[in-house]
Amino acid sequence: MAPRPPTARNRPGVAVPVLDSAALERLRDRRFRRRPALRVRADRGALAFVEAVGFCSTFYRFPEGVACLWEAVAGRRDPRWPRRSHHDAGIGTTWELKDRLPAKRRVYYGKLLRGKPLLVALDLVPAFYALVRGRQRARHYRAEYEAGRLGHTARRIMDTLVREHPQYTRELRANVFMLEPSKTREFERAMAELQQGLWVVKTEERYEPTFSYRWDLLESWLPDEVAAGRRLSRAAAIAQLIERYVAGATYTTERALARLFALPRDDVRRAVARLASRGVIVGDVVVEGRPGTAIVHAAALRQSQPERLNPT
Repeated sequence: MAPRPPTARNRPGVAVPVLDSAALERLRDRRFRRRPALRVRADRGALAFVEAVGFCSTFYRFPEGVACLWEAVAGRRDPRWPRRSHHDAGIGTTWELKDRLPAKRRVYYGKLLRGKPLLVALDLVPAFYALVRGRQRARHYRAEYEAGRLGHTARRIMDTLVREHPQYTRELRANVFMLEPSKTREFERAMAELQQGLWVVKTEERYEPTFSYRWDLLESWLPDEVAAGRRLSRAAAIAQLIERYVAGATYTTERALARLFALPRDDVRRAVARLASRGVIVGDVVVEGRPGTAIVHAAALRQSQPERLNPT
């Protein structure tokens, strides 16, 4: 039988596990493919990586600890941005993968968290949809606009996409009378708003004859995932997102989860309690060198035992 991790008492009569921060970070490195032997090289490995971690950024490193495709391609933590990025093999591979996987409809790609692009496993799209849109359909965009929760330019874009979709960027800009260069920033802000609201999705990046994006309504591009999201309760969606995230990241805190998913702390606390009752995660774990206590995935807790600190 494997030895139990050392424990401490941070509340009277309550023993909690004590784990080595470096051991947990090594586990995270393995899950995030931040090791040369585990690096992502092609489409198949990239898809397996996204499905394993649930969602990942493309290049941005979230301070809360989110898997990053560029790190997985480089096979190391925090790679330095090269001086000549256009000639860097890792940058090029990451860029091609984030284009090809969504174009093949293998993953979802969009600005979901903090306006940063994410690649999301298709089986996790319903949870994001339930959290962001609940039971809404695409046609409810006008009600959101009238309630003041959708901008004027975003509503105009939805007007033309609902009438005809998909559309390439230039066609879309022409239909909303925003072809002038001075309108570019306004158009891009509205498209980011619609992506974060899971109204639209970028389905292709076309390079010939000129560079352009192709846009579609999310419910038209992923109808099954949207239908599943509409049936999912908010509480279940939050629990799914947290469970999948912690399985990849190995450890986190309630505060970090609330900040990452832009959720009230009470919602996070209830989801964490629900997952802990099922034995999926363990809360109140002391991590050496870190303040407070952490939430650790149960599998990570078991795997970290051989590398634990010896009790003093």
